[in-house]
Amino acid sequence: MSVPLLSVRTPATSANLGSGFDTLGMALSLYNLFEVTERLPEGEYRSEAIGEGALELADPGRNLVVRSYEIACRRFGVAGTGFALRSHNVIPLYRGLGSSAGAVVAGVLLAQELNGLTLPREELLRTMVEIEGHPDNVAPCYLGGMVVSCWDGSELRTVRLPALPEDLLVVVAVPDVQVKTREARAALPEQVCFGDAVFTLGRAALLTAAWATGQWDLLAWGMDDRLHQPYRAKLFPGGEVIMDRVREIPGCLGVAISGSGPSVVALVKGRPRRVAETLCGTFSEHGVRSQFFVLDGNGSGAVVQRTFPFEKASSSQGVASGGKG
Repeated sequence: MSVPLLSVRTPATSANLGSGFDTLGMALSLYNLFEVTERLPEGEYRSEAIGEGALELADPGRNLVVRSYEIACRRFGVAGTGFALRSHNVIPLYRGLGSSAGAVVAGVLLAQELNGLTLPREELLRTMVEIEGHPDNVAPCYLGGMVVSCWDGSELRTVRLPALPEDLLVVVAVPDVQVKTREARAALPEQVCFGDAVFTLGRAALLTAAWATGQWDLLAWGMDDRLHQPYRAKLFPGGEVIMDRVREIPGCLGVAISGSGPSVVALVKGRPRRVAETLCGTFSEHGVRSQFFVLDGNGSGAVVQRTFPFEKASSSQGVASGGKG
């Protein structure tokens, strides 16, 4: 296997964490690796993929890394070089673990690195959010850790919260069913009652305050919500009972649907075995196979590694002014 010219590693993410709909996200210690093995003429791409989604992602026209790269190049005002891409995919697709966010982050970073640009972190992140459409996954994927994001369609604000303690683990159960983000959003009501909005607002405030101050015993309350989980729980087998079962287990500090589902994420202090068995056992009772991961919730953000120097690209005035910040 050839030595790559450039590689980008991106983490899985768990967004929402219950009450933090479209605003909270956590990087997990599960990573995809994207390697550029060859530079090609402008507009030419080759793609090969190993692991999750290998057949789908081997087509450059369907590969979100390539599409994000091209969008970012247009935004940055460069005629981007083509490339051969080799993807090592571990993060399950369409399971609520941010696989698309990782591809977007990788594509934007490749647009910078392959074309010799030096852009502010804020500009790169804003481009990632514009491509993805919301910040809850791309912000922690790029920055790492637990991130609170606020995006109004043009301006973005983020705050990275303190790290989880070492003895607090993240158990993720991944069922063998898929829920695409557009389907999960279509399941949500256009309007919610005032009481449910107030309930979830209080829980989100409590969740972020508890995380910031290390009051981990408050996470169970903080991760509860009425805006999206009651509706999305109906989209996959076992969804309407699984969280109630898991939150009663000693050592489980909080449980939520991961992103748009169907994966379920639990924060566990101490041994995670019983939580993992209950999660997967519930899916089995409902006729669904599943797997689980025990992960660190302090996953690092995107990491770029160069093994070959790239010349600085000729840029338009727009890129020059962007590079100056």
